Amino acid sequence: GWGSVSHCSCLPGLLLSQTVGAQKEILSKPIIWAKPDFMIPKGTRVSILCQGTPEAVEYQLYFEGHLSAQRRPKQLGRRNIAMFHIPAMTPHTAGQYKCVYRRKKLWSEPSDPLDLVVTEMYDTPTLSVHPGPEVPSGKNVTFYCRLGTATSTFFLLKEGRSSRPQHRYGNTQVEFPMGPVTTAHRGTYRCFGSYNNYAWSFPSEPVKLLVTGQHSVSHCRQSVLRTPDLAVWDHTAQNLLRMGLAFLVLVALMCLLAEDCLWRKRNQEKANGASSQECRRRFRTQRQMMAENYGSHPNVL
Repeated sequence: GWGSVSHCSCLPGLLLSQTVGAQKEILSKPIIWAKPDFMIPKGTRVSILCQGTPEAVEYQLYFEGHLSAQRRPKQLGRRNIAMFHIPAMTPHTAGQYKCVYRRKKLWSEPSDPLDLVVTEMYDTPTLSVHPGPEVPSGKNVTFYCRLGTATSTFFLLKEGRSSRPQHRYGNTQVEFPMGPVTTAHRGTYRCFGSYNNYAWSFPSEPVKLLVTGQHSVSHCRQSVLRTPDLAVWDHTAQNLLRMGLAFLVLVALMCLLAEDCLWRKRNQEKANGASSQECRRRFRTQRQMMAENYGSHPNVL
């Protein structure tokens, strides 16, 4: 059962026996995760999955350091995975889980911890953000989470797989300061109240934070000193692009003019050369004709 096995082995004992066995080989630790999520509403089914190496032949699941269940693996494609099912989530099944796997006679290192949380246990808190849900980049914002019934801990969570919850201690209201914000802070946020780390309230209504990426008019001078305005950069880039294109066109025209001048010069030189040759040819012809005339009429003079 889940957390009901009182006489079973503990995880430290398992590691100790493995050390005493003086095994030289150390198996890599498995990966553990929960489906559909690590936050599960009360009464909802959840599955805990543990993935080891392809040669794994047995898996063990530990709840709060005590052996809770054993499974043979299933081959899901190329993955060797064991699945542990909780039919209905309760405060008794919420807590920290780890898993190990066995290959031949050797047990692996334990996985990283999986903190499984049950939600919808208490009243619903209210979440607000100041100065407002739409702020310029670089500004500080603060989320306020309030729960009418006194609690001990509040959690703020941004929707997304890689997000990890932030926590603050308080009775009825806490602040979650954030900033200077960037576009990476954009997203939808919810908060929860809790009496322990694994039993949370109903989620608050979502609050969507929009970071515009531009500074307000009141911070214009500071913005110029800190970060150039995007519109100025765009305008400058467009001007530089136009100047670059104009320069390229000018260079192309100059090349065409130079080529045309060179072509004209070559043609002129060819023409001049041809004219000189023609003159020399005519001069030789006339001289030859005169020589012939004088040779055939010696008494002309």
